[in-house]
Amino acid sequence: MGHHPRPTRRRLLQGAGALAVGAIAPAQRARAAGYPERPVRIIVPFAPGGPSDITARLMSVKLGEALGQTFIVENRAGAGANLGIVAVARSAPDGYTLLVTSSAFVVNPGLYKQVPYDPFKDFAPVVELDTSPNVFIATPASGITSIAELIARGKAKPDELSYASAGIGTTPHLAAELLKIKAGINMVHVPYPGAGPAMQSILAGTVPLMCASLPGAHPNIKSGALRALAVTGPQRWYDLPDVPTMLDLGFADFVIDTFHCMLAPAGTPPEIVDRLATASIDSLKQPEFHERLRTLGFETIANGPEGLRRRIADEVPRYRDIIAKAGIERV
Repeated sequence: MGHHPRPTRRRLLQGAGALAVGAIAPAQRARAAGYPERPVRIIVPFAPGGPSDITARLMSVKLGEALGQTFIVENRAGAGANLGIVAVARSAPDGYTLLVTSSAFVVNPGLYKQVPYDPFKDFAPVVELDTSPNVFIATPASGITSIAELIARGKAKPDELSYASAGIGTTPHLAAELLKIKAGINMVHVPYPGAGPAMQSILAGTVPLMCASLPGAHPNIKSGALRALAVTGPQRWYDLPDVPTMLDLGFADFVIDTFHCMLAPAGTPPEIVDRLATASIDSLKQPEFHERLRTLGFETIANGPEGLRRRIADEVPRYRDIIAKAGIERV
């Protein structure tokens, strides 16, 4: 009979570890196969009624239909979206707590001295949902009818031009700051606590200019109450064909939109991420749903985990750079 060396404690533990790991994978797969078996929470890190909330509520209905389970939207606003974002980062990675957030996710790491989450390590990207371009708008009384005229005015009277935004660090604010950098002009920023109050101020003529997210500005552009000078998306908006993009006007690398995405906590089983991504993309590609989003001012993206991962990797350093160059004080 051959001599068998006695297994060492380490070898026994290694064997047990391999068995345990082997056992976890099928168990995770079995859980993923039945997912979702109970209601799923979608945390939105903003107050009800805003673009992220609207997107999340529309998606919750679609995901409920596709996956046969209830998806509940929970608003967890505060600290510039950081509160809701970190709540999801710290949740169990089981697919039952998801995040639907806006570009704040990629802006905040450059805007705050400390953010309570790591945009690269704390989340599993699921899907890019939709996007809204920002739009430069002017009051008819201002006499500004184009970006060229805005720049000329900014150069002629450097301290007299002011613009409103929905707040410091919002993508409309950063778009206006990028225009100042690229055109070499000065405009005085008048931040408001949200898009609604900012829109009221330009409609009242308190400020002559605003950079706004398209959904909130769209009705006032269509009615003629405000004049659209340019959009900051990759292409012209479908029902504003005469409004140029900043790219059309010769400004390189001037796409600053507000996108919405879904993320899960890091460590969520890939099968669950894939199931959510597939169901979301299928919904976004339905013609009637796509049209519904468009009428609300959103263009569907419908990119899976890899597309979203690339966007995060690209935009976190880009916004950090714009914030630094614009001299925006980190909070």
